[in-house]
Amino acid sequence: MSIVISEHLWWPLPDWFDESYPVMYDTTLVENRDVLLRKVQEAKAIIVRNKTRVDRELLEIAPQLKVVGRLGVGLDNIDVPACRDHDVKVVAARGCNATSVAEYVMACLLHHTRFLDRCSQIVKSGVWDRSLGTGTELYGKTLGLVGIGDIGQRVASRARAFGMRILAFDPFVLASSAVVQDVGVELVSLEEVLTSSHFISVHVPLTRDTKSLIGMEQLHMMREASVLINTSRGGIIDENALSKVLVQRPTMAAYLDVREQEPPQQDEPLSQVPNATLTPHIAGITVESSARVAEFVLRQVANALSGSPIQGLV
Repeated sequence: MSIVISEHLWWPLPDWFDESYPVMYDTTLVENRDVLLRKVQEAKAIIVRNKTRVDRELLEIAPQLKVVGRLGVGLDNIDVPACRDHDVKVVAARGCNATSVAEYVMACLLHHTRFLDRCSQIVKSGVWDRSLGTGTELYGKTLGLVGIGDIGQRVASRARAFGMRILAFDPFVLASSAVVQDVGVELVSLEEVLTSSHFISVHVPLTRDTKSLIGMEQLHMMREASVLINTSRGGIIDENALSKVLVQRPTMAAYLDVREQEPPQQDEPLSQVPNATLTPHIAGITVESSARVAEFVLRQVANALSGSPIQGLV
């Protein structure tokens, strides 16, 4: 068995790939670790999303493994140092879903300001009252970005088109950098992003430094009616603190596409809070991004097995 695919591609397996390599495409493997370990023993490549653990145990039982393909960006489930120790390449689909995530963020902003769901329900109930649909404009409002990498930049450019002011906190970006000049953002401290923004969108990886980056203290810095959006990784925002603050501040709102535990417990506090909008980690999943991610990862895995140049190496 040359290639094991343990999670959904969200796109049909291309003929060129299926014909070139023996493939086991079985999405039940992600839930059955013992079977997965048996299947990878003779595999040269494994393709995963964010649930299949590629750790030392798996690497040691798969001596022929040459490459791990990650259908996405985050590497929480892949032990990259262990892969290096075993001379196994890791390929991630960086940038392939960035447009989809950026558009999701803009959808959150518009969803919050124009009340389309509520207005539709009111009209369907037989009430025609235009005053109940009075929203607010994005024009002139301030969007704060925590992280100004690829996705953050795409969000910024779209928000600028709406006439928004863009603040950003990113300790790894200089104010003189081309990124700041081209996108038109103001680099400020995290505190200023939190205190000055109407909307705050998080775009940083989960590391030791960013774990609970936004906790109770930071949440209390935010405006009473601010909107917090997280499409990066759960754990960056302290969810227990957030649930308490949302209860204390009914005019505040949160849009969370990622959670510290996925899926979360059914009775967890945030699911009981009306001003929290929760989605199941779908910001980066669109028809177009799924095609780009699958095509990119499959191409790079094929290149790794054939000895051709590889893009997206971690």
